[in-house]
Amino acid sequence: MRMKKLSAILSVAIMSGSASALDLLQAYRDALVYDSQFASAKLQRDAGRERQVQGRAALLPQAGFNASVAKVNGDGSSTSALTGLPTPFKLDYTDQRYVLQLKQPLYNLSSFIAFDQSKLQVAASEVQFEQSRIDLALRVAQAYFDMLASQDAIAFIQAQKIAIAEQLASAKRNFEVGTATITDTHEAQARFDLTEAQEIGALNDLEIKRNQLALLTGQVPDGLRGLAAGVKLSPPEPATVDQWVVNAESGNIGVVAQGLAAEIAKLDIRRASAGHLPTLDAVASYTDSKSAFLSSPFSSTVTNIGVQLNIPIFSGYATSSQVTQAIALEEKARADLDTARRNAAQGARSAYLGVQSGLSQVRALEAAERSSLLALDANKLGYEVGVRINIDVLNAQQQLYSTRRDLAKARYDTLVAGLKLKAASGALSEADLAEINALLEMH
Repeated sequence: MRMKKLSAILSVAIMSGSASALDLLQAYRDALVYDSQFASAKLQRDAGRERQVQGRAALLPQAGFNASVAKVNGDGSSTSALTGLPTPFKLDYTDQRYVLQLKQPLYNLSSFIAFDQSKLQVAASEVQFEQSRIDLALRVAQAYFDMLASQDAIAFIQAQKIAIAEQLASAKRNFEVGTATITDTHEAQARFDLTEAQEIGALNDLEIKRNQLALLTGQVPDGLRGLAAGVKLSPPEPATVDQWVVNAESGNIGVVAQGLAAEIAKLDIRRASAGHLPTLDAVASYTDSKSAFLSSPFSSTVTNIGVQLNIPIFSGYATSSQVTQAIALEEKARADLDTARRNAAQGARSAYLGVQSGLSQVRALEAAERSSLLALDANKLGYEVGVRINIDVLNAQQQLYSTRRDLAKARYDTLVAGLKLKAASGALSEADLAEINALLEMH
């Protein structure tokens, strides 16, 4: 009966305040709106999208207008046809010039390649943004379960304190009737005081974890919804580590981003080589000039339409050097891609082992919880019949609640490891958070 009472108290303590408790999915959605690091990544992506517009601009017509007005003042002279002598005069007039220019590239391989590169750069910015979203999901999940572990630790400590208080009251009653020594009372009192000290430390840790979650979501939750009673954690699917490695080597966000960087570097070689090729542009201009010299007004309009051919002959080996540089950078990008694939494969293996280890630890702690509960019941019965002393019961109580605390933490760590495994393969989405959210107790 006492254990049933303690279990009921523990359940109430764990889920206290759950009516207004935050769940994982809502925390993630709040973070999407509030987190400044994610907001920065979103703005970086928006800026990256403009690269394609800028790359296409070099292929479109370029128009410009130039206007100039000049005031001319000075002295001059002219030779008289009659006398042959110089005749001085003053220069004082205004010169106005208006020029409208239009240029349309007809052939410029470098600009076409730059446009292709801009498309890849936009894709790279989208990939980087996706990585930021995945990182945010992991940060929120880690902060959520860290706070939940602290919340549970307090609940377990408070439930343990209630159990110790009952044991202390029992020791005092037994001492009063002469069936126990004062040592039992002192031992129970010491354990009660120790538990109170642990409760203070746990409350402080909860506030720290609460603030860490609030930094991501902008909300300060009173409590969090925990895992439903008796929840069973599923093993990773697919079940083999090799398939996760294969998925990571192709789908990992870091691999995809580095693959795009390698393609951009490859185009850099062609772009640098295009510096040896001629360019051809259609050009047109309209010029309107007005001036007055020696009180004689003068105006003219000139229209030019034609093509302009530019042939590079020698640039001091600059173009050849740029090609050599681009080749080296492309080889570097390929090496970086290999590194990204190897790191992704290693990350997938580590995450997979983390999930498997977590599941094994959960199973072991579940068995330890059952054994600790039986041991506590046996020690209580032994204490009542006089074959066990009070310290045995207190130790058994501490073992049970420590095991329950460790079991809860192991479950949280396993869930986070599962998210990291999906992140390693580039497949982590809001649906995965929703799947975990469904395991939480809803009230």
